[in-house]
Amino acid sequence: MRLHYAGSLPERVGFLLLPRFSMMAFFSAVEPLRIANRISGQTLFEWTLFSSDGEPVTASNGMTLLVDQSMGDGHDLPSLAVCSGFEPEDHLSRALVAWLHRLDQAGCALGGLDTGGFILAAANLLKGERITLHWESLPVFRERFPTIETTDELFELGERRFSCAGGAAAMDMALEVIARRHGTKLAVDVSEQLIHERLRSRSDQQRMSLAQRLGTHNRRLVEAVALMERHLEEPLALADIAQRSGVSPRQLQRLFEQHLGVSPQQWYQQLRLDRAKRLLTETEMSVLAVGVACGFTSSSSFARAFRANFGHSPMEERR
Repeated sequence: MRLHYAGSLPERVGFLLLPRFSMMAFFSAVEPLRIANRISGQTLFEWTLFSSDGEPVTASNGMTLLVDQSMGDGHDLPSLAVCSGFEPEDHLSRALVAWLHRLDQAGCALGGLDTGGFILAAANLLKGERITLHWESLPVFRERFPTIETTDELFELGERRFSCAGGAAAMDMALEVIARRHGTKLAVDVSEQLIHERLRSRSDQQRMSLAQRLGTHNRRLVEAVALMERHLEEPLALADIAQRSGVSPRQLQRLFEQHLGVSPQQWYQQLRLDRAKRLLTETEMSVLAVGVACGFTSSSSFARAFRANFGHSPMEERR
């Protein structure tokens, strides 16, 4: 999955499967390579599956896959994708970090599917690199690794590092690799076999437009919600949001109640609490730090709002 490949065919790609990995992202990366082999009539790609101990690995959907080798057995690989899912750093070990560093020193391009970037970052292998992750994981990653450059692109392909947002974005990255290596026509043919409507570029949006997600094209309401999403750590006053959106506070209230069924205050607080819940479950930030990162001025106000919304305290959520 590296940007350029000048070796012999077939090109070998390794996949390290960590417990609770995303099956969707893994299959989306492998199936285009398989279909490219079939359509071209030659073996352009081969892949090897690794686990930490050579034993089968269970994905987040409960399905278990056999692997080919334990991670210590893989040495001569042009590229390796780390496939993970929920709470990826739970599976970080000294042995895994050492193996990744040996591969890196041998010239292997290292990448992450879905949350695999957390593993590479925790192993100190992303210095000076740019990475993308699933939109839901990006805020947590930025809190956890603030010095690493991140994007919200579908995928990133570099000379030594690669990443994708998971899900169908892994398919887009694989199609880009096929196009670069073996021509756009083959990539289009593979895309059509997958009933994938087009070759999406890395800069295509991960998510539906905000208007689609909200179910309304009211420009002022969309702008108000966009302002809220951009200002979760330091919340804006509703009067300020109304002014920037070109409406009065009373009009803003009516827009939210008419189109979204809640008040602006309720919508804004729900955004902040949803962010807090992800930070509590996916980082080691203190409860106080999580509250501050989501715009709450005190631990007591954060705890009250969290309990009222989810039925338990932030500490209970973490446990």
